Amino acid sequence: MWLTLAGAILVEVCATLSLRASDGFRKKVWIAPMMVGYLISFTLLSVTLSLGMPVGVAYGVWSAAGVALIAVIARALFSEPLTPLMVAGIGLIIAGVLTIELSGSVG
Repeated sequence: MWLTLAGAILVEVCATLSLRASDGFRKKVWIAPMMVGYLISFTLLSVTLSLGMPVGVAYGVWSAAGVALIAVIARALFSEPLTPLMVAGIGLIIAGVLTIELSGSVG
């Protein structure tokens, strides 16, 4: 279940980076990888849910990990800003997802 979620995250990150690389769909070579990537990512997310992971946990981890990875990788690939405040925000997202995950196991 966690492996399929990790796969969904990694493929979604690649698809989103392809979207950025397409430069507003002007670079056509990136459109197919983007579309296929999103299709695979949502399929893997669906499989994760069908394996029993609660949607709040799966989507929280998927989106938080995606945001964090994309911000860091976009900084390296596209020289996009990654300010200390953005890093703090990523930390808060991760803390929020951990809170949701841990609260699901308590009680």
